[in-house]
This record gives sequence, structure tokens and C-alpha cells, in this order.
Amino acid sequence: MRTLWPDTLALDIPHAGGVDTTHMSLGLLPEAERLAAAAYGSDRARFLVNGSTTGNLAMLLATCADGDTVIISRMLHKSLLAGLVFSGARPHYLVPAFDDERNLPLDIEPAAVAGAFDLHPQARAVVLVSPSYVGVTSDLAAIAAICHERGVPLLVDEAWGPHFHFHPSLPASAMQSGADAAVSSTHKMLAGLTQSSTLVAQTGRLDLERLGTIVDMVQTTSPSALIFASLDASRRQMALDGERLLDTTLAHVTRLRAALADIDGLDVLSPEIVADRPGAGFDPTRIIVDVHRLGLTGYEAERVLRNEHGVYVEMSDLLSVMLLITIGDDDASINRAISGFQALTALRQPPRHLVAARSSGDLLFGQQAELTPRQAFMAAAEIVPVERAAGRVSAESITPYPPGIPLVAPGERLATDIIDYLQAGIAEGMYISGLADASFRSVRVVR
Repeated sequence: MRTLWPDTLALDIPHAGGVDTTHMSLGLLPEAERLAAAAYGSDRARFLVNGSTTGNLAMLLATCADGDTVIISRMLHKSLLAGLVFSGARPHYLVPAFDDERNLPLDIEPAAVAGAFDLHPQARAVVLVSPSYVGVTSDLAAIAAICHERGVPLLVDEAWGPHFHFHPSLPASAMQSGADAAVSSTHKMLAGLTQSSTLVAQTGRLDLERLGTIVDMVQTTSPSALIFASLDASRRQMALDGERLLDTTLAHVTRLRAALADIDGLDVLSPEIVADRPGAGFDPTRIIVDVHRLGLTGYEAERVLRNEHGVYVEMSDLLSVMLLITIGDDDASINRAISGFQALTALRQPPRHLVAARSSGDLLFGQQAELTPRQAFMAAAEIVPVERAAGRVSAESITPYPPGIPLVAPGERLATDIIDYLQAGIAEGMYISGLADASFRSVRVVR
């Protein structure tokens, strides 16, 4: 390995006793985090080397104790679900609005948050995911105002929106919208190394010292100097040149969207999906392409695009693939994507799936856990064949990945339509995370 990457391996040193002293006497990391806080418009920033998972765990553990109620989006990443298990918080799940035609979840409406407070005035925090995995943002400014009237912090999993703060044509960032804390994955959309994320927070409704202490508890005690350096470099790049870089990115997005829309058999999700939803936004850099009219599943399209055309998609499902266009793209990568999708048309066959299979979002609606995630996860459990699991309370999470949104959370009952959906997806190539039995022939349920 040293012969392959000598320069990189030479830099693979610990932060303490490598870049700084073991007593952190040089203060390099606090200074870098101070600059990051300024760049993101916050009072405090923490660099994270375990991805946004670290920030999501810290936000929940800093605000909720065992048995506390938290108002939280049901379209949550599995790291937020882990935060519910670790903290013992009792979730009141918020469900997003829904696009019936496209079978896609949209934004969380401010009225839904206000209604949740009416039911749970003692709630300790509101936790939202914005943007969603498909790029839809909620009206965070209006929701923040509702939270702050009640003295409750708004916490945002902004993993997919680290670029928002740096271009006026993108949705407003969580900090610009008045959120109290947000975590974003620098490695997903910007130039940070894999695992690099940033947690930012405002003073007022959060104990920032406690939040920082919890970050230190849930983050590795041997952080990589390389990841810290990439976070600092990415911050500098975006603070100084982010708008120009994103100008170029958005131009690539416009060209690619237009080219894909002209290919017969493809349907491209557009920002118009939220046109009639006041306060909602859409990240145009996420391009969802429905390939079902070509008679292909998204999984099949991904394999062809990757193996034959060098086009690496972010996600595939039964009917669609998702592309991410970032500051790392150029004319060559856009041209490669266009030619790859054009080549898919040669594989056209009769459609095999209904449009209703596009998204599993509707399967999540209306579920309020009978037990808290922690209660169910820690409960005495038994393993049952999946054919006998319908109606039982799950003791584990069942998470198609990507996007990493648990279709079943610990404490929820397994429904027949969810089981059918998962079996159909697995047969077509869906990967399931969180199950003890990855084949989904059996499930752990509460005894």
C-alpha cells in the first residue's frame, strides 16, 4: 500500500500528537471550527469524523432523556432512529405531505408541527430531515418560529444540504432559516473526505457545552487529521469560491435535465413537484430518473450505467435511479451520463412494474410506535418466519439502503403490505440494512 499511496499514507496521522500536541496546545482545531461556524452562519461548529451520524446522535442525546417526547419526522435516517434508541426518547412521528401522482413524500407542513405541539406540549425538541432524500425542503423558517414560540429547539438533519448556504438559487440552509442546530455531510455534496461532516448550532435554546461534550462521547477518540483537514479545506473553498463553483454545477444540472427529458421512455422529476407548496423548496442537483417505461427496474439501469458507461448513480429502486450533480462534475461526466441513459433505450421492453412501486413513502404513513424504539430494541425478542410476522411488533429496524430510511422501526407493527413490498424489492436487488437475518426470511419481534 505504501507504494501505491505514499503521500496519503504519510499524512494518515492522529490529530493529537500529530498535527497538534497531545494537550491540544496549538488550538488548531478550535480555530478551524470557529471559521466553519462563521462560514455557515452559526455560533458554534464541530467537525465530525464519523459522518452526520455523530451529529444526529449528539443532537438527540443533548436534548432528550429517557421517556421525553420528541416531535420527529418519520422519514428519518437510521442514525436518528439510533439516537431515539440511545436516548430513550418517545417519538411523535410527523408524516410529510404526499404527491399521489408520483407516490413521493414531500415536505413537513408547519401546521403539522403546530398540531403535534397541541398533542404534546411537553415535547423537548422538534427534529426534521431537510432536505429529504429526494431533495424536498420544508419551510424551516415557519417551523422554527413555531418551535421558538414554545421555547423548543428545532434540530435539522441537513445531511444532504451542505451546499445550500453557499448559493442564493438553492433552498435556504437550516442556519439561514433559524434552526438551533443542524448537521450536514460535507462528504456527500462538497469536497470533504468520506466520513466528514459538520455540526453547527446557535446559542439560546441549546446548552452548547453539553452538546460539545456529547459529540466527544459519541465520536472516535482517535480522529483522522486527514478528515479534519479536508473539512477545513472544504470550508475555505466554499467560503471563498462556493457561489462560482455552484454556478457551474447548476449549469450542468440544467443541461443534463434537459437532455434526459428529451430521451423517450424516461421521466425526470422536476422542481415543479413543490410549485404549489408555499415555503417548500427543491434541490435541483438531485435528479431522479424514472426508467420503468423502458421496462427496466432502477436496479437494472444502475448496473448497466455503472458497468458499461461509468455512470455511478446515488440510488436505485424498483423504478428509478437518482443522480447527484456536485462541484466535482464537469462536461465529461455530464456527457457520460447523457450517453449512458441514451444507451438504455436500446434495452427497452414492456414495463414490468406499476408506478405505485416508485416509492415506499406511503407505507410509512400513519405509524405511531406502540413501544419506544428503545423499549422495543431492548425487549425480550423472538425470531419468527417472515410469513408469520404480520401484526407483530418489530424489535429491529428494517431499512432499505439507500436511502437509509427505516421502513419499519423498532416498536412498530409489521404490516402485510410492507412485508410484500420488501420481498418484491429484495427479489429485484434491494439491499436491506438493520436486520439480523439479511435474507429477510425471518424477523426479530417483541416476545
